[in-house]
Amino acid sequence: MITQTIGGNSHLQSSRIIMGCMRIDSLSQHDLQYLIDTAINNGISYFDHADIYANGYCEEHFGNSFRGNRENIVLQTKCGIKSGVFDFSKQHIISSVENSLSRLKTSYIDILLLHRPDALVEPEEVAEAFETLFQQGKVLHFGVSNHNSHQLALLQKHIQHKLLINQLQFSIMHSGIIDAGFNVNMNTEQAIDKNGGVLDYCRLNDITIQAWSPFTYGFFEGTFIDNERFWQLNQTLHAISTKYNVSKTAIATAWILRHPAKMQVVAGTTKPNRLQEICEGTTVTLTREEWYQIYLAAGNTLP
Repeated sequence: MITQTIGGNSHLQSSRIIMGCMRIDSLSQHDLQYLIDTAINNGISYFDHADIYANGYCEEHFGNSFRGNRENIVLQTKCGIKSGVFDFSKQHIISSVENSLSRLKTSYIDILLLHRPDALVEPEEVAEAFETLFQQGKVLHFGVSNHNSHQLALLQKHIQHKLLINQLQFSIMHSGIIDAGFNVNMNTEQAIDKNGGVLDYCRLNDITIQAWSPFTYGFFEGTFIDNERFWQLNQTLHAISTKYNVSKTAIATAWILRHPAKMQVVAGTTKPNRLQEICEGTTVTLTREEWYQIYLAAGNTLP
């Protein structure tokens, strides 16, 4: 399994594939243990949670099921979403972490992410929460999820600790963070930058992008792999997967990992065989021509 430095932090090394735990509430404890073992046996040491996944049950389920050495894995969780409210207050951040620690049965979180931007955020208050959690040894590193470049910059202005992660939706069929970069100085729909140049900002500031929903189109509308709506894309994925003797899922993974931003892929599957296919993507380095061929097969155009 390929590992990399996270967020430019030479002391934090982890796998390029992350096991996302959003849907593990559907698994029995035996099946979850088998999924975790499959992840670890395939080189995955990084597990992504959020306090809202099944109202905290996913964290609790993982905490009850993990049987390995805590020091050998990276636990990441997210906070900031409540029913009808986004809440980055100091009180909520700290209480959320306390609850996550209890559910995960651990004394510390490796990385804490702010889940979605809070319009009422007071960066100084976030900084106080982060510093309190760090000094107490309850959170080692920090980052965000679904934030644009200006939101990142505003937080970083006040936070002493470097923001290492930005978790963003990105896949072959959800490629907005790169589309605008192809269409600079163009009067086209694709030229509209809806993300504040977040890809380049993250690269300039050594912030690792974690790609969530790496095999879906739209916003949780479904997978594009083996979907007849995306015939041309699947034909292209099939041809390239045959060349490398891996699955189409592996090639879709390799497409994300081929980007020089050195992203990580959040694999939200609950199926061990599919998780193995995703891990196979780390063994393939697509050529430049193959990467563009896939991009165009998804219905994109170049200027």
